[in-house]
Amino acid sequence: MELHNVRVWVRMEPFLVGALQAPPPAKFSMHYLRKMATYVRTRAKDGCFPRLCWPMWRHIACGKLQLPDELAWVYFETFDLMAERSPEERLEWAEAVSQCSTREELNRLRHKLSVDTLQFLLFLYTQQLNRVSLRTSLIGEEWPSPRARSPSPDHECKTSLQNKNCDDQAHLAFVQTHLSDLLELVLDPEQLSSSGHCAHDSLLSPEALRGLSFLLEGSVSKARAVHPLHELLSWAPLQTQAGYSKLSRAFSLQRLQSWLKDTLTLNPFGYTACLKTGKKLAWAQQVEGTMKRAKIARNTHNAPAGSKMVLMSQVYKQTLAKDSEKLSGANVKLHRCNESFIYLLSPLRSVSIEKCRNTTLVLGPVQTSVHVQSCENVKVVCVAGRLSVCASSYCTFHMLTPTRPLLLSGNVALTLAPYHTNYPSLEDHMASVGLAVVPNLWDQPVCLGTEGIETPSPAPYGLLPPGEFNVLVVPFEMDGDTSEIPGGLPTPYQAAISHREQKVQAWQRTVKEARLNKEQRKQFQVLVEQKFHEWLLETGHRQQLDSLIPAPTDSKQAAG
Repeated sequence: MELHNVRVWVRMEPFLVGALQAPPPAKFSMHYLRKMATYVRTRAKDGCFPRLCWPMWRHIACGKLQLPDELAWVYFETFDLMAERSPEERLEWAEAVSQCSTREELNRLRHKLSVDTLQFLLFLYTQQLNRVSLRTSLIGEEWPSPRARSPSPDHECKTSLQNKNCDDQAHLAFVQTHLSDLLELVLDPEQLSSSGHCAHDSLLSPEALRGLSFLLEGSVSKARAVHPLHELLSWAPLQTQAGYSKLSRAFSLQRLQSWLKDTLTLNPFGYTACLKTGKKLAWAQQVEGTMKRAKIARNTHNAPAGSKMVLMSQVYKQTLAKDSEKLSGANVKLHRCNESFIYLLSPLRSVSIEKCRNTTLVLGPVQTSVHVQSCENVKVVCVAGRLSVCASSYCTFHMLTPTRPLLLSGNVALTLAPYHTNYPSLEDHMASVGLAVVPNLWDQPVCLGTEGIETPSPAPYGLLPPGEFNVLVVPFEMDGDTSEIPGGLPTPYQAAISHREQKVQAWQRTVKEARLNKEQRKQFQVLVEQKFHEWLLETGHRQQLDSLIPAPTDSKQAAG
C-alpha cells in the first residue's frame, strides 16, 4: 500500500463549532496546557483521567488557570455540545436541568458530567485558532510579534473579523503548524524529557491516538469509508508506515509525526470542496431572474454524517424555502445574503451566518450552534443548542436555547426575543436532535470580550419590548402535528398578544355595530386594503408576500 493512497484530513467540527470566535484566555498557552496534561494524569483517581469531570475541570480552570467560574463552564459546555450523545440522553439531561430550582442543585447535577480528557486538552489548544496569525505562525511567531511589521489598522480590523472557523484551509494550516504541540499534549508524562518536552524516542500510546481522532480522520485509497485516525491506524500496513512497534504496542512519535505531515491534506468534505464540486440545491420557492450571482451548493449526496455541508452565498431579494432530507444533519453556511427571506425547515447540525444584511432566516432545530458574524439588520428565528454573535449590528434573535447566548466583541444594538413561530414537523425535528423546550435561556446572554466575561456599558443588546412583539407564521403547507409555539410564550409577551387580539375583536365589534350599508362596507374595505398595502410597502413585507406566489409549475409545499 503506497503512501499516496492514504489521506488524512482535519475534521471540520472541532473548529467550526468548538473554537469560540474570541481570543482565548492567556492561560490556554502551551506552557500551561502542558502543565495541565501532566497534572490530570497524576490525579487520575480524582476524576481527571481518562475522563475529566466537571468539578476537577472547575478546580483546574478557576484555581490554577484563574478563569471565572462562568467562563470555565462556557468552555466545558461548548465541548459537551459536540459530544456523541443520543437525542434521548440530551432530552433526559434537559429535563433534569429544568427541575433544578437552585444554583446548588444545578451544580450537583453538573458534577455528573465528564469529558474525554485528551480530547478536551486538544479542544483547549484549538482555541488558539482565533489568536494565532497563520501568516506569521508558519515561521514560528505569534502575532503580534516585536519582529513583525506592524499591521495597518485596516488589516488589523480585517484579521479580527475574519471567520477562520469556517475556513478548512486555515484548519489544515493550523494543524500542520502546531502538530508537534498537539502530539505533545497527548503524550504520557514519562515520555517527556526532563525539560518537559518530547524526547527523541518518545512513544505514543493507542489511547493517545484515540485522543487525536478528535481532530483527525481519513480514508484509504479511493474508498468512501471515512475512519477516525485511531481506526485508520489499526490496519497493519498503515501501522508499519506510521511507526507502530508490536513490542512496545505504541507508535514512534517521530515517525508518526513524519507520516502525518506526508498524508495530511485538505478536507475533501469541507467548504472549499463543496464550493468547487458540490451539487446544486433545488428550491420550492424562488423568484425567477434574481439568482444569477447566487452560489448554492451541497455535498450531502456523498459526505459522511458530521461532514455534510450546504453553502449559500449572495442570495439577493429571494424567498427560499426548503424542508428536505438533503438538509437534515447538515452544517449550513450563509454568506453575503441580502434582502431575502430564507426558511431552512429541517433539523440541522450547525449554522454559520456571515456578512448578511436585511435578511430574515427561519431555521429548523440546530443541534449544536448558530454563529452570526459581521451581519447587519438580520433577523434569526431558531431553536439551537447555542447562539453566538460577533461584530454584528441591529440584528434580532428569536430564540429557544438551553444555553446562555454568547455575545462576543463588536456587537451593537442587538435585540433578543423569545421564539415565536412553529411549523407542523417542528417538535419531531426538535426531538431528533435532542432539544427540549426547557430550560430556555434566551434572555440570559454572556458578554465575552477580549478580557473574558465582561459587563460592557452600554450593553450591546436589549430585550424586545412586549408591545413590539408579534408571532411569525411560516407560510407553507407541510405534514406534521405541531400547531403551537413549543413551550409557549413568556407571560409578558403572551399578555401583549392577548391584548392585541382583544383590540382586534373590539374593532370587529365596532364595525359590526356600525351597521354600515352595502356601499359603505365597500368603501370601508377599499380604505382598509389601501392602508394595508401602504403598511406592506413601508415595512418591506410586500416583497416577501410577492415572492411567496409560486410559478405555475412550482409545488405549494416547502418540501422539494
